[in-house]
Amino acid sequence: MATASELDNKHRSSLGGAAKLAMAAAFLVGLASWYYAVEIRPPPPTPCGSEDGPPVTAPRIRLRDGRFLAYSETGVPRERAAYKIVHCHGFGSSRLDSPRASPELIEELGIYIVGFDRAGYGESDPNPSRSLRSEASDIAELADALELGPRFYLIGFSLGGHAVWASIKYIPDRIAGAAMMAPVINYRWPGFPRNLSEEAYRKQQPGDQWALRVAYYAPWLLHWWMKQSWLPSSTVIKGTTNLPNRLDAQVREYAMKNSGMFEERRKLATQQGMLESFYRDMMVMFGKWEFDPMDLSQPPFPVHLWHGDEDGLVPVTLQRYICSRLSWINYHELKETGHYLGGVQSLVDVVLKTLLVVSVSA
Repeated sequence: MATASELDNKHRSSLGGAAKLAMAAAFLVGLASWYYAVEIRPPPPTPCGSEDGPPVTAPRIRLRDGRFLAYSETGVPRERAAYKIVHCHGFGSSRLDSPRASPELIEELGIYIVGFDRAGYGESDPNPSRSLRSEASDIAELADALELGPRFYLIGFSLGGHAVWASIKYIPDRIAGAAMMAPVINYRWPGFPRNLSEEAYRKQQPGDQWALRVAYYAPWLLHWWMKQSWLPSSTVIKGTTNLPNRLDAQVREYAMKNSGMFEERRKLATQQGMLESFYRDMMVMFGKWEFDPMDLSQPPFPVHLWHGDEDGLVPVTLQRYICSRLSWINYHELKETGHYLGGVQSLVDVVLKTLLVVSVSA
């Protein structure tokens, strides 16, 4: 039978062991907190017009939540326009990348286009709470501030297509017609048959698969992940994605030969920080959606979607499936065409005439 002294020694030993475990746990927590603060936590944004931020050079409106939204106008003057269009730019672009139609068509139809820097891009203030709903709200507030009227047209290119989906969901009463050009998809939309989305997902480069996983499962880690050269990362950001289409490859080759001009455009888009532009885009587009586009009801306006059958960035198989599920989408598949639809000769004119004239007369 143990003596009182032996029991006391065992008790002290047990307490000592517990204390050591607690100290070790506290040390690990402290180390993790330090590592997050120093290595993982992204730097604060540098909003335009702030003390350390870039200058404000573009016209901007002030939103209800206090943020500023920068925009750029092209086409005929707003006051005499017959058709008013809001353009949602793609990944790595800005307000300056609105679709370029022929001057003759712009004048003939009386088209006005306003492009805007989506939150965190260019000269629009970052929005740490950016979501699909906030994208649609920003568009509606921009239209109100510029007095575009009760209804306006909407065009979204590539990743900017998510703002069009959001507008169909949240502000359908404000839209007169919508067009999406090679809109990016989310492989985890529930409406996809699992085998179809998994097959398309596995065809992506390992780095792209990992970037999408992190954006979905651990968005707080994305900024750190994308900085690590030893980790598999996005080929889209690196500019090394396989482009099976000849014109797409030529566009990228031209960009590489004229890297100064394209670097300036990228610098403008990301001047307030990569997190608030590129990475926030990835979190919203490839994260958990608030709704599944394939569950949307038919809106009270025409919707058109253009996609190339040789798109190396957005699988055409998934785009076809979406449009087969949503019979109200007017799907236009382009033969021997890739992702960069803005470079396809006369296509912007076709898009505008189809959206503004053919849809109205149909």
